[in-house]
Amino acid sequence: MLKRYCSALLISAAALIQISQVHAGAIDDAVRRGVLKVGTTPTYIPFEMTDKQGRIVGFEIDLLNVMSQALGVELELVVMPYTELLPGLLAKKFDLIGSGMTVTQERNLRLNFSDAFIVVGQSVLLHPRLAGKVSSIEDLDDAGYRIAVTEGTTGKAAAQRFLGAARLSSFATPEEGVRQVVAGEADAFIHDAPYNLIAVNRAENGTLLALEQPFTFEPLAFGVKKGDFDSINWINHFLNQVAQDGTYDRLHDKWFKDTTWLAELD
Repeated sequence: MLKRYCSALLISAAALIQISQVHAGAIDDAVRRGVLKVGTTPTYIPFEMTDKQGRIVGFEIDLLNVMSQALGVELELVVMPYTELLPGLLAKKFDLIGSGMTVTQERNLRLNFSDAFIVVGQSVLLHPRLAGKVSSIEDLDDAGYRIAVTEGTTGKAAAQRFLGAARLSSFATPEEGVRQVVAGEADAFIHDAPYNLIAVNRAENGTLLALEQPFTFEPLAFGVKKGDFDSINWINHFLNQVAQDGTYDRLHDKWFKDTTWLAELD
């Protein structure tokens, strides 16, 4: 009887271990592995981008580095096109998405988001020929205007929502969209305000005009697989900690107030 009882306990313990492993979250997996794997698309200035040395840098990358240090693990960035990030997360190619992703109701049906680490909005860059003609997003809602957007982004979704009459063209990266306007192939480019604010101040884009006031409200957050509430809980506490201890403000000033890093971009 005692042997059978001990065997039952061992079987139960093994089953509990297997269940806990099945239900372990992304953060637990990263700690066990010693590496936090993050899916990202390094084309979103100043959140994630590539410098002249080929390193991926930016505000969100710095946050992820601090997060990895708090976990006591290494950070591994898994680079892929923006439209492949959500499928990549679902296919377990990485632990979480850290790529300037806006929280939307549609995306929230497929993954869980942390608390927002920043709030941005969509803004507009204009070709100089529109000076005095366009002063708001509503002015662009005309079949005579060609609008450049980035594929798979909320900028494209916003353009579709606000500019039903205009002609939209999608591009793989925001840099391509901006170049279309500089070259006069498009009348305007719609993208997140932080990116546009920096893009319009680069020498090669000096002729562009900017409608700097964002016309949408968009929180950016980290994304994990649906149901991974333990990881969401940890990330939210981490974000609260760095907000309280001054780390967040230091990193924010580094990327949004000091622009010396622009000289290091490729």
